[in-house]
Amino acid sequence: MKDNLGLYYFHQGTNYYAYKYLGSHMENGQTVFRVWAPNAMKVSVIGDFNNWDRTKNPMNKISVGVWEVAIDNVKEFDNYQFAVKGSNRRWHNKSDPYAYHFECRPNVASKVYNLGKYEFTDKKWMENRYFGVNKPMNIYELNLGSWKTYPDGNFFSYQKYALELVDYVKKMGYTHIELMPINEFPFDKSWGYQVTGFFGITSRYGTPDDFREFVDICHNNGIGVIIDWVPGHFCKDSHGLIEFDGGFLYENPDPTRREQKGWGTRCFDYGRNEVQSFLVSSALYLLEEYHVDGLRVDAVASMLYLDYCREPNEWHPNIEGTNVNLEAVSFLKKFNSAVHELYKGVITIAEESTTYPNITAKVSDGGLGFDYKWNMGWMNDTLAYIKTDPIYKRYEHNKITFQLTYIFSEKFVLALSHDEVVHGKLSLINRMPGDYNQKFAGMRLYMMYMISHPGKKLIFMGGEIGQFIEWRDDREIDWLLLEYENHQQLQKFNADLNHFYLEHSEFYERDDNWSGFEWLNADDKDRNIFTYKRRNNLEEEIIVLLNFSNACWENYYVYVEDGEYEILLHSDDIQYGGSTKLESSKIQVINGTMIINVPPISGIYLRKVK
Repeated sequence: MKDNLGLYYFHQGTNYYAYKYLGSHMENGQTVFRVWAPNAMKVSVIGDFNNWDRTKNPMNKISVGVWEVAIDNVKEFDNYQFAVKGSNRRWHNKSDPYAYHFECRPNVASKVYNLGKYEFTDKKWMENRYFGVNKPMNIYELNLGSWKTYPDGNFFSYQKYALELVDYVKKMGYTHIELMPINEFPFDKSWGYQVTGFFGITSRYGTPDDFREFVDICHNNGIGVIIDWVPGHFCKDSHGLIEFDGGFLYENPDPTRREQKGWGTRCFDYGRNEVQSFLVSSALYLLEEYHVDGLRVDAVASMLYLDYCREPNEWHPNIEGTNVNLEAVSFLKKFNSAVHELYKGVITIAEESTTYPNITAKVSDGGLGFDYKWNMGWMNDTLAYIKTDPIYKRYEHNKITFQLTYIFSEKFVLALSHDEVVHGKLSLINRMPGDYNQKFAGMRLYMMYMISHPGKKLIFMGGEIGQFIEWRDDREIDWLLLEYENHQQLQKFNADLNHFYLEHSEFYERDDNWSGFEWLNADDKDRNIFTYKRRNNLEEEIIVLLNFSNACWENYYVYVEDGEYEILLHSDDIQYGGSTKLESSKIQVINGTMIINVPPISGIYLRKVK
């Protein structure tokens, strides 16, 4: 974007690499600063190199709304901002919207940074990555700063996180990590969802090149990296995007569309071409410069609906008379089209909580173009079911069966995310009814259910070891729990279960159609039992038997073909903290009836071997 044509495309909303021109760039012994501020009366660069004096380096307007200046003697890592005299004739100091690097909070200045130093070593991974619906995907979601810390509470570096994570994730059998937002953000308690630096990687853990090394290490160990990306809103901190040049530049000028009151944030103007270039460039920046494998788009429903979290008198319909944000729909299609046209193997995932149609249909087929959608309905229904006391579960039976009526309408990720273990919702294991041992049994059973259910998988950190308290963002996971046998056994179970998933294509090859799933008994509500088959492309099958009651059902009947069957995995196995000692894993079936003893709160995987 070093010519007028690039600027033309920027103003048309189709320059997807605007960061290569706007922002700060070290070129030929000088540093060139450029910023889009069409409503500004004056703009200057202030920084370490000019004693923060706005009279020293005034910028010149070089096109419609774009300002530029070249400055000598600027060093890498120098701090800077733009001093902007807005249309209101007031001066405001603003961080660079396109900055690659920032001061560590609570400081807010942008930093000059040369992005061209790091050389990736992940060529093989990049050439071969593919995460299609017929492949296994088991995602470990985490917040870096509260996954592990030093004893004094200080953060690890990106490199140290990578080295510790890859060993752990490989041991546990996860295919991907998903990082809560790592674009620069000022307030720790926002968890990264209120962004000020859409091109800056948070300096809490190091430099942009340090994060490149993080991704590189993950790739060289066979682990994909997904990042939460937040194009739905931005925070109102004065140094950020809010009223950047004295006018409504990045935010929507319509007061009924400008604010997201529930979050205290501003909403982007998706109908403005320059904002489209900014946002799509922000996404592609992560893919191009950091080799990220996927983007999970936060709060898509808040983008799609004009009445999202608004009272009836706080919004007005679109030109078609509906509550759909047509500009946001167009933007999401543009974003997904750009990602999939330009980056082989990259996936996009929508966090979308409504029944908006065709989220994962191709743009060419009238869809939004996402690869996957978080299945919030599955999450809400199943969590409600598992926390119900077994004596009442018969009245909630449809919370397990209902989702099979829509499970193949989209391509889904079954997400047990950070949002489900905070704000009084309790941790996963603490939602399990019963006594201490029953909670562990319930957790093992629930994980067996999720792994065997159609859809890709995601669990938030801490769930795999049975953390009893809710997630706290200001301290690390309670790793000390692993000194106790029950937690050790649960961790081992989850590792074995995850590796079982990776090794058995019955659980993932046909995740998007009925040919991969068959109910054996969906109606045994009085016993709280569900039985079904999962099937791969070779027509090989695994039988899944799940007992959510606290009763032992002896001589339970399962109607299958005659032959010899083998128990592949049993959640009540004594090695995992259960009470079943599997002296023989073989079961003979005669006259189409398998007779099996089913312990309370347990799951069993079986396969026909003869």
